[in-house]
Amino acid sequence: MTDDKSDGQSADGSDDKPAGTPPAGQPSGVPEKPVGERSMTDKPDDQRSIQDKSLNDTSVILSDDPGPLPPHQDLDVVDVRHGMFGAAGTGDTSGYGGLVRPVAIPGATQRPYGGWFDDAADRLESVLESSGLPDALDKVVVHNREITFHVKRERLVEAMQQLRDDPQLRFEFCSGVSGVHFPNEVGAELHAVYHLLSMTHNRRIRVEVTCPEADPHIPSVVSVYPTNDWHERETFDFFGIVFDGHPALTRIEMPDDWPGHPQRKDYPLGGVPVEYKGATIPPPDLRRSYT
Repeated sequence: MTDDKSDGQSADGSDDKPAGTPPAGQPSGVPEKPVGERSMTDKPDDQRSIQDKSLNDTSVILSDDPGPLPPHQDLDVVDVRHGMFGAAGTGDTSGYGGLVRPVAIPGATQRPYGGWFDDAADRLESVLESSGLPDALDKVVVHNREITFHVKRERLVEAMQQLRDDPQLRFEFCSGVSGVHFPNEVGAELHAVYHLLSMTHNRRIRVEVTCPEADPHIPSVVSVYPTNDWHERETFDFFGIVFDGHPALTRIEMPDDWPGHPQRKDYPLGGVPVEYKGATIPPPDLRRSYT
């Protein structure tokens, strides 16, 4: 008496395929490649990066490739970069002066976020709502297995307090704040990004806040995370974000009378006066001949 087999399974329901058989849709004789080494045609849609998709889909905007995006997440175009570095007002000596490309970043992520991200987001939303701040969160972005909470600037201190003190969150440590400048993101040109660590739960998150260049004010969180004293001064120095309530907001790297903020995208690359016998640094296109 022979066993009855169908669809590649034995009578007891176990898989009858020999070891090493490629998954459905993959050519036989071709071993399965690890994630990150497969071609666009080998990857399912939810693992294709924006760069992959842009090869065959002209509707996809390509900039710096943000990597794989889940199917329920879109891109936000925040800028259009001209040249290799996006510099304006000075010559471009990179050889890519005619390059034009949109700058796109991952947009808001829809639930489920996955893993403990949903628990943390649920708890943060719950404590903010119970504190009378149901509108404190603008959006949540999950990308590259990291989660970022975008908080309204007027609610930043209260949100940070809850993230630090709530027993189910307990993000006790803030490693600092970084500045980002998107000169063409109208109304949100300046970003402040805080990196938080929960030593209790061994979790990391980011908190991001935006403000316009015309009103570059964000509340200081030194009252919640005292070590941000130095980091807020540095971000003020290089990006011009004014942290209201800071105990002593002065420059920390540049001289007190230095004009402008050197890490903004619209800061000139050359022509800055140097205090050494009246010498100046000429713009890049005047430093040497490229003819």
